[in-house]
Amino acid sequence: MRVAYLSASGALGGAERVLLDVLASLRAAEPSWPLTLVSGEDGPLLERVRALGVEAHVLPFPRGLAALGDAGAGGTLRLLGGMAAAGPGAAAYVARLALLLRRARADVVHTNGFKMHLLGAWAASRATPVVWHLHDFVSTRRAMSGLLRRSAGRCAVAVAVSDAVAKDARTVLGPALRVETVHNAVDLRRFTPDGPTLALHRAAGMPPEPVGTVSVGLVATMGVWKGHAEFLRAVARVPREIPLRAYVVGGGIYRTQGSEVSVDGLRRLAAELGIADRVGFTGFVGDPAAAMRDLDVVVHASTQPEPFGLVIAEAMACGRAVIASAAGGAAEIISPGHDVLAVAPGDVNGLARAIRQLATDEMLRSTLARQGRETAVRRFDRARLASALSPLYRSLLNH
Repeated sequence: MRVAYLSASGALGGAERVLLDVLASLRAAEPSWPLTLVSGEDGPLLERVRALGVEAHVLPFPRGLAALGDAGAGGTLRLLGGMAAAGPGAAAYVARLALLLRRARADVVHTNGFKMHLLGAWAASRATPVVWHLHDFVSTRRAMSGLLRRSAGRCAVAVAVSDAVAKDARTVLGPALRVETVHNAVDLRRFTPDGPTLALHRAAGMPPEPVGTVSVGLVATMGVWKGHAEFLRAVARVPREIPLRAYVVGGGIYRTQGSEVSVDGLRRLAAELGIADRVGFTGFVGDPAAAMRDLDVVVHASTQPEPFGLVIAEAMACGRAVIASAAGGAAEIISPGHDVLAVAPGDVNGLARAIRQLATDEMLRSTLARQGRETAVRRFDRARLASALSPLYRSLLNH
């Protein structure tokens, strides 16, 4: 079977790492299948995909299409205005993409990201099933959801990363759309307690932590809802007598306007809170597993319900104590008090209490780390991705 995957980004954010896991799982399970990736921009994703033996092409977005997004304030107006400005370029892009898909002789087109859901639906031939891989709640993208709803007739099946995302998609896109839940997975050979460690203090340009200091890090993209400001405010509420070093691990990776917070703005907030000496900013990290292994506690602080919460699964796989914002899909993959400490989204005081509790209780950190790794091994092995997707693809061709 020939499967063509479409990715809006060539970066290695959460959705792209999921796509990489899908490709690795299918390459191992179905070595004879020709797999192709088409990305709207070049980046590290392409290099990693080619290393798997997957053919990869860059079909660059025109400028207006590359910056098109509806996240953040004013998203609806910005998207609609951007669509109007990008119209001629978008039409030409769809034509080029359609030609590339014909040359690839794709039996199935699997799209990653809202932009590629639309472009793939428009570019794929009517005889080719299109699979939308939904990594986000469609209802949170008001303008995009309308476009997706009008294009849903071209989608054979949507793959949702959690039951929460699946329920949202059925509500917004209509009951006629087939939606299947396939939880994300983790490369358990890479995300493991043992392995290379990234010295975060060096990456952040800070001196080494004094002996006995507990390191706590928010590992996330710079998305506006990932809770960076809440994390800093929580750290500011941890008493100074508790030896603590906090890290913001991540940097800007996406080109869409209004979708990310700035590191400079977070640095200013840390200074205003009086914790500039307790917080390091590493910038983008290419190996999140190595970064997590340098932390005692990994924090997930999303202020909105999380579609899945990949960093939670990855941190558990790395055998680290985890604090998780328990809502949406994230609530489906954790057992509060057993493999994570759970807090409500946006609860700064609750997050501060959890950080303080783990910073002062080494035995609790150790217990959560061990039990989190056990959960990851039991639930997140990426071999199961092919077990779910291979029969799904076959079912589309048998209709």
